[in-house]
Amino acid sequence: MIGHFILRMVIWLLLTANVSLTNIVIGVVIALLLPRGYTSREKLKDWLEVLIKTIVALPVAYLEAFEIMFRPHEEEQLILERVKPKRSPGLVFLDIFIITFTPKTIVFKYLEEGWYEVHQIQRRKQR
Repeated sequence: MIGHFILRMVIWLLLTANVSLTNIVIGVVIALLLPRGYTSREKLKDWLEVLIKTIVALPVAYLEAFEIMFRPHEEEQLILERVKPKRSPGLVFLDIFIITFTPKTIVFKYLEEGWYEVHQIQRRKQR
């Protein structure tokens, strides 16, 4: 429960970009009034894995951004990426965020059958 509260407060503060006392009080009230979704418990191992992926995604995003500027893409493709089994909605959200954070990929659609449809740009393959 405390994890959901902290996540809601962080999202509230990021959305409003205001850390005044009034805004924090409003955020606390909203975080407490929003209904909680009762889902399966996430494993610490899964959260650590997603945290490491997030840290790795930062330099990759910068490298891809420079690559797009200096060597534009020539091909696009839609690929299917499998969702890991028994993922909670929070971890699915973070997976989609990590994929979309890098400039060359974006999650186009989350399929209920356990797949992400990912749009990816790439340089033309050498033939």
